[in-house]
Amino acid sequence: MNASACSFPIVCRVWKSSIGRKLIVALTGLVLVLFIAGHLAGNLLVFVGRDAFNEYAELLKHLLHGAGIWIARLGLLGAVALHIAATVSLTAENKAARTAYAKEATIQASKSSLIMIWSGITILVFVIYHLLHFTLHAGNTYEDYRDSLGRHDAWKMVIDGFSVWYVSAFYILAMTLLCSHLSHGIGAMFQTLGLRSKKSAPLITVISKGSAILIWLGFISIPIAINFFGFGR
Repeated sequence: MNASACSFPIVCRVWKSSIGRKLIVALTGLVLVLFIAGHLAGNLLVFVGRDAFNEYAELLKHLLHGAGIWIARLGLLGAVALHIAATVSLTAENKAARTAYAKEATIQASKSSLIMIWSGITILVFVIYHLLHFTLHAGNTYEDYRDSLGRHDAWKMVIDGFSVWYVSAFYILAMTLLCSHLSHGIGAMFQTLGLRSKKSAPLITVISKGSAILIWLGFISIPIAINFFGFGR
């Protein structure tokens, strides 16, 4: 990318720099982690009951007169795409810079990066499918669901959606890859932002892996409760 011919020279200079791309990965990662935590908190309201979950869904639907939820969705897709693009670019650059003296270390780093890339792409595919399934209602009639107050019955939509075994299986696979990604990515994010030191490294490792496990358990608890314990049926 030629900074002199770019419409946004500062953006191009940041992208051209490996440090700039690492910062992009870290910052978009931070945005995604915060979104994931908030999304999980909202999703877990499904266990509180139909009224609580539908009220939450209505709040999101009418935020900023309906524009807020779409701003968040498009922002999420943009952050995921930018996160993946910067990661792929850095991996390709690292691969090109390999030397015979560091062959074993670079091969290990390359394998780790490759796993991160493919898990990231799988997660992106899942996000698109998830939007088509629960937001655009492609191939289903969830849009017609109404509760006793005439609101969209998002609670029943979740129950019926996850009652399909292969939907739940794909969801659990995606959440497993996501949390595997997070267990490594959160630590890398701390390091890129200059918050990781020799002294803080053990604590950051615990935070990274502990957060990933808690997020994983939270997300998969919903399809497991529906499919194995008959929740909501």
